[in-house]
Amino acid sequence: MAVQKEIWVKYIIKRFWKDNQFLKFMSNDDDYVLAGKVVHIPNPGTKPVVAKNRSAYPGTIVRRADTDITYNLDEYTTDPTHIVDADKVELSYDKITDVFGDHAGTLIETVADDMLVKYLTTLPAGNILATTGAAAAAKIAGQTTTRKVMVSDDLKSAKLKMDLQDVPSTERYALLEANQMDEVVSSLTQTQYRDFSEYMDAKEGVIGRLHGFDLMMRSKVAMLTSADVVQPIGTAVGATDNVAGLAWQKGSLARALGERRFFENPNRAEYYGDIYSALLRAGGRRRRADDAGVIALVNKA
Repeated sequence: MAVQKEIWVKYIIKRFWKDNQFLKFMSNDDDYVLAGKVVHIPNPGTKPVVAKNRSAYPGTIVRRADTDITYNLDEYTTDPTHIVDADKVELSYDKITDVFGDHAGTLIETVADDMLVKYLTTLPAGNILATTGAAAAAKIAGQTTTRKVMVSDDLKSAKLKMDLQDVPSTERYALLEANQMDEVVSSLTQTQYRDFSEYMDAKEGVIGRLHGFDLMMRSKVAMLTSADVVQPIGTAVGATDNVAGLAWQKGSLARALGERRFFENPNRAEYYGDIYSALLRAGGRRRRADDAGVIALVNKA
């Protein structure tokens, strides 16, 4: 009895959202995916001009030129997995996790890591904020010398930056690297921590709220060079590289999942079992042309 493809596809997507809850708090472009591979989003053109106490008639007629926001979905595939006695896999999701969990987890983690790289790549210098805490020894293997720790006021600066960009004050989020989160929490007074923790929502992955941001944590977010260039996933950490966190407003980032496929080659005699692999198309981008509402928080030297 072969493994049901639907079970595997549902399992991969279920793990995707469970392991990467921060992606739930971005604009969902799934409905705009064409042929499972590309996203087209209608983008309204220039807003109409408003005149006060108009005295000249007729008003100037302006044709609105709409454009498309477009981005491609990358294809992520797993190396084939060999499973012996696959007929037992359908018994429960626990069994699926046991035989395929790490395999699917690697796929999911790679997609999420790459999504973060997309969001931060070529971010304008004005949207990159350096931490302002005291100097402390670098905490990531491969780094040398010291970095300034992140403190509560760094998120306050991100808030002010978004306020000045006329970004909506609601649905703001920050994803911090584990050390950054520890540094921020350590900088809070007892009263601040009490207020911060009142907004904890473990189910949604939210640790607390600070300066209008719902804070989430990840073991890593992204690494930037000393020149603020985002390192691709898999790049070894350099001596002068810096840890980066990400702050955003929900409408400023977009993400989409496209084609999801599961491949099987059952009853392979030479393997005494079945061979399986998976494919997932996913992509994302900064949604606004002016890059407002997306900020990198960087522990700089």
